Amino acid sequence: MKIKNLLRVTVASIALLSASLHAAPLVLATKSFTEQHILSALTVLYLQKKGFQVEAKTNIATVISRNAMINKQVDMTWEYTGTSLIIFNHINKRMSPQQSYDTVKRLDARLGLVWLKPADMNNTYAFAMQRKRADAEHISTMSQMAAKIEHIRQTDPDNNWLLGLDLEFAGRSDGMKPLQEAYNMPLDRPQIRQMDPGLVYNAIRDGFVDAGLIYTTDGRVKGFDLKVLEDDKGFFPSYAVTPVVRKDTLDANPGLEQAFDTLTSLLNNDVITTLNARVDIEHQTPQQVARDFLKQKGLL
Repeated sequence: MKIKNLLRVTVASIALLSASLHAAPLVLATKSFTEQHILSALTVLYLQKKGFQVEAKTNIATVISRNAMINKQVDMTWEYTGTSLIIFNHINKRMSPQQSYDTVKRLDARLGLVWLKPADMNNTYAFAMQRKRADAEHISTMSQMAAKIEHIRQTDPDNNWLLGLDLEFAGRSDGMKPLQEAYNMPLDRPQIRQMDPGLVYNAIRDGFVDAGLIYTTDGRVKGFDLKVLEDDKGFFPSYAVTPVVRKDTLDANPGLEQAFDTLTSLLNNDVITTLNARVDIEHQTPQQVARDFLKQKGLL
């Protein structure tokens, strides 16, 4: 009897081992820009180190990734609170970062999606200037920039202050027009230079525009030594990057939430901006940057 019981236990153990070896990998979907490529590489490397099988799908459009999560074709992603609030849940009410997180966490829970611990990084819109010029002119907030623009309009109308904007923001109903109202910032059409988002950073650096609309965690902010102006009226929504995982995936994978918590605890705006710059400015691969960072933190 003991031999038969031992055989049963052995066969059962082999079956469990075989099932785990052939279990479907966790599918991670990320978007098509540098920051998301780095987050993808960090996640894959660290989760594999922790014993999870992971399949990365990159360059996935936001709405496609969302639908794939809901339809259980994707297990997890790195999403932004502002994206879920505005694009997915159609809420344009101004909220604090904590209110935004609490709202999307509550609403998305109905769909079986769990927002884990957010990273201390906010990839939102902002205006930026050449740091040297901003410091010389004592401009550190958007209200100070608006006051400077109005002063020039009143005293030197031939010397237009030029703003660089991407085409989308310039024409959006929640873009430039309400921003001007919030900051009491009248502008003449010639003062707005519309261009590809990626060109705005070069235009600020090279003095083609006086200030421009940027993303706060873009590597070129640090690489080009730009000064991000404080949004002192809180116009721009919070875009805190957060792991979002299907609830059934979390339930089936003990330790997954803790692994993500470890990653998010390492990330903030300064860290991700530095990592982004290594890809965008120094032309390292996201995989190389992610591996070096995890090794530096003692996680590989």
